[in-house]
Amino acid sequence: MSHSPLLNLPGPSADLLADIGENLDAARAFVADFDPDLVVIFSPDHYNGFFYRLMPSFCIGTAASGVGDYGTQSGPLNVPQDIATACATAVLEAGVDVAISAGMDVDHGTVQPLQTLFGDAAAVPTIPVFINSVATPLGPVRRARALGAAIGEFVATLDRRVLLLGSGGLSHDPPVPTLATAPPAALDRIVRGVAMSPEQRMARQEAVIAAAEQFAHGDSPLQALNPDWDRAFLDLVDTNRLDEVDGWTNAWIAAEAGNSAHEVRTWVAAFAALAAQGPYDTTTRYYRPAPELIAGFAIRTASPR
Repeated sequence: MSHSPLLNLPGPSADLLADIGENLDAARAFVADFDPDLVVIFSPDHYNGFFYRLMPSFCIGTAASGVGDYGTQSGPLNVPQDIATACATAVLEAGVDVAISAGMDVDHGTVQPLQTLFGDAAAVPTIPVFINSVATPLGPVRRARALGAAIGEFVATLDRRVLLLGSGGLSHDPPVPTLATAPPAALDRIVRGVAMSPEQRMARQEAVIAAAEQFAHGDSPLQALNPDWDRAFLDLVDTNRLDEVDGWTNAWIAAEAGNSAHEVRTWVAAFAALAAQGPYDTTTRYYRPAPELIAGFAIRTASPR
């Protein structure tokens, strides 16, 4: 599923929120019926837990806590340390370099989907898997597929009902700084993780709301959404053609769908984990270009065939 800080902020229309809400209800019903006893969530970060002072491509949290940005839940997640550590070991043995964190901070990209599906982000034991999708230079997309496949092979050895959750937008290009583009005032934050004051957090929220309003009214320098690209990507995951992403370049993704479209890596990893055990079928199939969220917003549920 996609995430968006704007779902928790003033601005989106009642029609948009109702449409998305109806389809999130379907996802909640799917999850409730499955009744998972373990969640593996693949998600990005937006300079709230990972910074340029040390930016891994992938990281598995053996303990984690939400930072509470954009109205999401703060505090510890329910991370099973022994299983998370065993997962990291298995991934390394499978030939995928992954970091570990015994004190991972996660933001709305991780917490919002967990809250949406379970009410409480700490309700179900959860292994958080960070995939860098913002801080350039980025690794190749094919490595996200390899990461997902390795985790899929690992969770198949567990005697548990495992929900695989990918959290990311499709085409979108919000004003997110990188090392090459950040103004001097932002460098301390994205490099060294200098905490924002309450006033700075409020200013950032107001800037996001203003950017979304401009974008929705067609008065924005931000790159336009690309619904054709989004639908092609969704068809790719619906038909289990994940190997096609191996030929994608990062430059092509950004040019076609915006710099933050790299978050589809979380979807690629989640579906690759599912595909590690054979064919699957998608059930809930929702997509809507949502300028009010500065994102192509999508939801998919899938089960092994």
